[in-house]
Amino acid sequence: MNIENIEIEASIEKAQILIREDKQLSAASKSMFEILILIIRLLVNRLNLNSKNSSKSPSSDPNREKKPKSQTGKKPGGQNGHVGRTLKKIDNPDKIEVINIDRRSLPPGQYKQVDFESRQVFDIDIARIVTEYRAEILEDNKGKRFVASFPEGVTKAVQYGMGIKAHSVYMSQFQLIPYNRIQDYFADQLNIPVSEGSIFNFNKEAFELLNRFKNRVKTELAASDLAHADETGINMGGKGHWLHSLSNNYWTYYYPHEKRGMDAMIEMGVLPNFKGILCHDHWKPYYKIDCTHALCNAHHLRELTRAFEQDGQQWAQKMKNLLEKINHKVNDVGGVLEAEESQKYRLGYRALIKEAEIECPEPDKLREKGKRGRIKKSKSRNLLERLRDFEQDVLRFMDIRNVPFTNNLGENDIRMTKVQQKISGCFRSMEGAKIFCLIRSYLSTCRKHGVKASNALELLFNGKLPDFLM
Repeated sequence: MNIENIEIEASIEKAQILIREDKQLSAASKSMFEILILIIRLLVNRLNLNSKNSSKSPSSDPNREKKPKSQTGKKPGGQNGHVGRTLKKIDNPDKIEVINIDRRSLPPGQYKQVDFESRQVFDIDIARIVTEYRAEILEDNKGKRFVASFPEGVTKAVQYGMGIKAHSVYMSQFQLIPYNRIQDYFADQLNIPVSEGSIFNFNKEAFELLNRFKNRVKTELAASDLAHADETGINMGGKGHWLHSLSNNYWTYYYPHEKRGMDAMIEMGVLPNFKGILCHDHWKPYYKIDCTHALCNAHHLRELTRAFEQDGQQWAQKMKNLLEKINHKVNDVGGVLEAEESQKYRLGYRALIKEAEIECPEPDKLREKGKRGRIKKSKSRNLLERLRDFEQDVLRFMDIRNVPFTNNLGENDIRMTKVQQKISGCFRSMEGAKIFCLIRSYLSTCRKHGVKASNALELLFNGKLPDFLM
């Protein structure tokens, strides 16, 4: 590999030869140099990692080049048949202002009104609305008083309305705005004092109203034919925890836990009952779930790229090309290959595995006296064995129509939780993490069913749920 026109691997090999041939170096000095060379190799390999050969995000790529858009020959702007999103006049404007002609500016004569030319201006009115309920008090001739009943939910002399609660939760849990900025918004725009404690209580109230949704989403996902699983690290009070995600095209469920493995999945309460196809990135605890598995090939493509670029594995580039070719073919034919064509690609896959076994053999099982444990294998060898041993799960996408080539849906569903961490830094407590996860589960699920987040929260605080949950 080259860095600034320096052939690193050749320089390392030259240094190793000099160390081996130098008779004056002690064994201790040689061991120290070997350790330094190992560290250099590790650092160099890290320098060459990017979004194409690892799980790093594209935004972290140095000097990232944006690919120019391909020329389509079409004119700029919306095409014929495109549904526009520009402003259009409405039939029932909220306010009408009639502009009369100053007849003094007209030439002398008789005039009659024949029509109007209209123009509409769309604007917003951010305003505070305070409703005062006055319950009538009646007194009979004996001095006994009777007071009218206040509407349900109106229990205090002064309280926040459902609109403020829904709006606060929308900004906090959907738009991921920090508490202090939500405070500023209510104070500056609406002249309403709202404390951080109140904002937290609004979120907690929404969480408590979602108990029926939580049971429903867990039932739906457990009974689904296909689900995507993923997990990501989160910071909770300065300590590392995990946020688990399980989703499909219609339902999303997030759950925080201090552990990453099976204990978290059991407590989450969905996967132990799942019998469909689970798409994931080969995190080993998922294989403890008694179901059919499908592996994310986006991960495989990145690892194959790394094996080719950093380890010089020629088989890896061929395997990457084959997987991409199969994926294009599957998409072209509508989602599933005919049995004969599927078998042809499967045989080609196996032939590449055999070729890889020669180029990337298993390490010598003989080990130095006194050393214990498993023999360390290279990343390329581990990748090869995974592709060999889990062939069915790697290629399941070409034989079953609803199985995708990647786990992108699961990764996309979990992405906004990483954005929350970047904005707010960390969760203060497990309670706050659980509140965030359940509300985001509800809002993500609603969006998948075509219900806007703001509407979903308004329904929730008014004691209702969207139609698809009824």
